Amino acid sequence: MLPNDSNALLAGRVWRPNIGPCVVTVRGDRVIDITSKSIPTMRDLCEGDSPADILRTAPGEDIGSVADMTPHLLAPVDLHAIKACGVTFADSMVERVIEEQADGDPERANAIRQKVGKNIGDSLSGLKPGSAEAEKVKSVLQAEGLWSQYLEVGIGPYAEVFTKSQPMSAVGYGADVGLHPISKWNNPEPEVVLCITSQGTIIGATLGNDVNLRDVEGRSALLLGKAKDNNASCAIGPFIRVFDDHYTLDDVRRAELTMTVTGEDDFILDGTSSMTKISRDPADLAQQTIGRHHQYPDGFVLFCGTMFAPTKDRDAPGQGFTHHTGDVVEIQEPHLGTLRNTVRLSTECPEWTFGTAALMRNLAGRGLL
Repeated sequence: MLPNDSNALLAGRVWRPNIGPCVVTVRGDRVIDITSKSIPTMRDLCEGDSPADILRTAPGEDIGSVADMTPHLLAPVDLHAIKACGVTFADSMVERVIEEQADGDPERANAIRQKVGKNIGDSLSGLKPGSAEAEKVKSVLQAEGLWSQYLEVGIGPYAEVFTKSQPMSAVGYGADVGLHPISKWNNPEPEVVLCITSQGTIIGATLGNDVNLRDVEGRSALLLGKAKDNNASCAIGPFIRVFDDHYTLDDVRRAELTMTVTGEDDFILDGTSSMTKISRDPADLAQQTIGRHHQYPDGFVLFCGTMFAPTKDRDAPGQGFTHHTGDVVEIQEPHLGTLRNTVRLSTECPEWTFGTAALMRNLAGRGLL
C-alpha cells in the first residue's frame, strides 16, 4: 500500500470506532492520529503554513500499524471539493471520440475505432492544446467530418473541468467502488490526483479511480453527471503524499501508473498511464480550475485524467472491456503506493450517509471545534 520511499510524508484519514474520522500520518509502519483543535480536518492540515512541517512535528497517538488500520482507511480528503479534468491524453481522447460516434454502443466501437484511427492516426500526439498547430489539425479534422466536442477540450485552449464527486463522498483504500446499474460498458480510470489549497498551491498528490461509464457518457456529454457522480464512484487514496525536498511536482510530471483488474472469472487486464504523455501540464490544469473566476475556500483535489482506455475483449470479440462485479482494481505508482478497490453496483455499495453536517457535529462533540 505504501510508497517505496521511506522519506514519504503521508497524510490520511482513518475511522476510529466510537470516535469517528481522524487525521493521521504514517511514521515508519505506524499510524499516528494527529487530530487536534488545530488539525480537526484534513482541510485544516492542508491549509496550514507548512503541511510538511506539521506532519513531521505534530504530536499524536500511535493507533496501530498500517496493516491494522487498513480496514478503517477513509479517502484522505474531507471538506475539499472533488474536481476532475478529462480528455488530457491523446490516446484516451481518441477513445472518447469513438464512444461518441458509437452512441455508447460497444458493439459498434471496434469498426469506428479502425476508421478513426486510420484518419486521425498519431496526428494528436505531442500537440500543445490551443497552439497554432492544434488549430490546423482542428481544421483538417473538421473537413473530414471527424471533429468532436472531446477534441475541442483535448486540443483546444480550454481544459475540461468537471465535478467528479461531492465533498465527503469519496471512498478510500479497500472500499467497494460503484457502477450505476444502467451501465453495460464501463472501466476504471487510474489517475494522479493533485491536492490544492484555497490559494491555488499544489501541495501534494495521491491516486484516484475516476470510475467511468463509457456507454452513458458516449450517448451524450450532457449525461456526464450521471456517468461520473454516483454512490461510491470515486476512490481516492491511500494517502496524500505531501511535497517536500524528496517529492515535488516534477515527480508527479514523471509518474508512471500501472493498473491491474482481476476478475472472479479469472480475467486479468493490465494497463498503464504515463504522466509524461499528458497534453496539459498539471500546473496548467490547476490554474484553469481555480482563480478569480472560481474560488475553493476549503481547497480541492483534482483528478488529472488518464491515457488508459481499455480495448481488450472480455465477453465477446469486438466488444472490448467492461467491468464485472467482483473485479479487484489495483492502481500503483512507486512514489504514491497502491489504491485497491472492489467493483460493485452503486446500489449495492454502502450508502453515503456521513456528510459535512455529520462531520461538524462529530468534531463539535469531541471538543475539536
